[in-house]
Amino acid sequence: MGMRKFKVLIEWDPNDSVWVTQVPALNHLSTYGSTKEEALAETREAILGYFEAAAIEQIQIEDVDREIDLIELEIATA
Repeated sequence: MGMRKFKVLIEWDPNDSVWVTQVPALNHLSTYGSTKEEALAETREAILGYFEAAAIEQIQIEDVDREIDLIELEIATA
């Protein structure tokens, strides 16, 4: 069994009071949890499910390491 690494975006959603994750390399696969640890555990499980479904459907998953930059834009508002 090989190991793969994925970049995961995680942010707090104040409306739902949960941590939300996204995996850009896997079609922005997303999940959530009440703590960061729970959200990341759910993300690990979702990634494994993604790979299982892809294997069943015989879908090739490309090894794409997308560059992700988090930038801050300053915008004048009224």
